[in-house]
Amino acid sequence: MSALSPGTQGLRWKTAGESHGPVLVAFLEGLPAGFRIDFDAVRNELKRRWEGHGRGLRASFEKDELHVLAGLKGGVTLGSPLCFSLTNSDARIDTLPNLKAPRPGHVDLAGILRHKSRDMRAQLERASARETAARTALGAICRQLLAVFEIQVSGRVLSVAGIPGEQVETWHAAIDAAKASGDSLGGTLEVRAHGCPPGLGGFAQPVDRLDARLMAALASIPAVKGVGIGAGMAAGDVPGSLFHDPIVLDPSGWAGLGRSSNHAGGIEGGLTNGQEILLQAAVKPLPTMRKGIASVDLENMTAAKATYERSDVCVIEAAVVVAEALLCLELASALCARLGAVTVREMLVRFQELGKNESPADWPSDTAGLD
Repeated sequence: MSALSPGTQGLRWKTAGESHGPVLVAFLEGLPAGFRIDFDAVRNELKRRWEGHGRGLRASFEKDELHVLAGLKGGVTLGSPLCFSLTNSDARIDTLPNLKAPRPGHVDLAGILRHKSRDMRAQLERASARETAARTALGAICRQLLAVFEIQVSGRVLSVAGIPGEQVETWHAAIDAAKASGDSLGGTLEVRAHGCPPGLGGFAQPVDRLDARLMAALASIPAVKGVGIGAGMAAGDVPGSLFHDPIVLDPSGWAGLGRSSNHAGGIEGGLTNGQEILLQAAVKPLPTMRKGIASVDLENMTAAKATYERSDVCVIEAAVVVAEALLCLELASALCARLGAVTVREMLVRFQELGKNESPADWPSDTAGLD
């Protein structure tokens, strides 16, 4: 356990619970005291996660009932750990049957090879994307904290099965066709953050780098197989003179400076640079399909089709909501670490001292002048 204060470390969070267990539980430590949380807004984000073309049967009955367990007084944070639960409407973990043939692309086979037990449900229940409901709620709370500092996060679908996101009717039709044939589809998404001050993140240690933390956060979403920041993989296709973002004088920019492009995606050297943060993620087709795919019945070791479990056809719109939540979580953590999250009032005072309206020409030319 680190001796650093929550304000120095930023936020820490954990979740617990299984897809068909009684509840999901979320724990968030490091929020400042004096922060009033709008839980109706949190519930709206949970509802958004269930929306989208291609969602399965569970979206029609799962309610995500939220119960705060600790950390509040009169709806306002105390500075102590916040804990809440989300009730599962479908809580049949003890009676659901085991899978006979593992699904390629899911945790099924890798999990049983690890445990040396054919009980696939022992792994898949926790590895399920159901867990992202808890992180969506955590991110919704952090979105509200970011809003206090006028930082906004948004996201959108870039493509579905190669079809551009703007062609909504076309990719809706593709999802319908996949559902009819018992198949599944993936896609790509984008998330952005506007209004972040420069200097969030770090470079003293590799794990401090905000770009690494953001990409890891998006990669932690089940089904995400690729993440990019700024120009992403295209960064390797052009010379440096065309890739790097020229620094220009900009009276409206932070400290009177700006950029004429944003190929870096708002982060350089592990730190935010005042530009818009931009990330993309590729979401694979879901591994559970009615039509099945080649697998092996592990009880008698014969060829078989992968076992089918109730599932979605496409989750790209839900993945956008989760990606937004994780971007909010990481940015709020970096902001709390930068400002020292003891109280909201202290954070606001320190935010005003970050130098937005100052000129670098007035700053010391040597760190010795910072004492």
